[in-house]
Amino acid sequence: MNLVLETKLSVFTEVPENKELNVLYSLNQQNTPEVGGLESINDLSKLITMSAINFYVLEGNEIIGFVICFRENSEYQSPNYKYFKNKEDKFLYIDRLVINESYRRRGAGSYLYDHLDELAKKEGIPLCCEVNILPRNEISLSFHYKKGFKDDGECHFEDHSVRYLKK
Repeated sequence: MNLVLETKLSVFTEVPENKELNVLYSLNQQNTPEVGGLESINDLSKLITMSAINFYVLEGNEIIGFVICFRENSEYQSPNYKYFKNKEDKFLYIDRLVINESYRRRGAGSYLYDHLDELAKKEGIPLCCEVNILPRNEISLSFHYKKGFKDDGECHFEDHSVRYLKK
């Protein structure tokens, strides 16, 4: 079943209430290493505070996913974010996009990406992200290539490697 018709986006620009924040933190931690793990719920609050654009993905009243994005003017210190900050004057960086495992491959991720792509197009800026290549996240790489992302570089860290993508 495709979720797009039943899925809603809800923008959040401030740190949500404890109940929602706990759900977001739990979803994030369940989705590592695809997205970076966080040491504490406070780390998630800090990310949200520094970020520019964030959405919950709701199925009814249940949060089934979220995305956190940064613009070029953030103080965010992630090396992956800095890669684009050093290359692009303006951009929208997808730091993390998480969908509850039981809702994956049903359209919610595409729904979010299509929305972010429209926002980036309206601003005339690239949409940027990275995907793990060690450990290899083939599903995410294929998804991004189907969405029109192109390779923009790679970085090899001590415990993992990523491919930078831009659209």
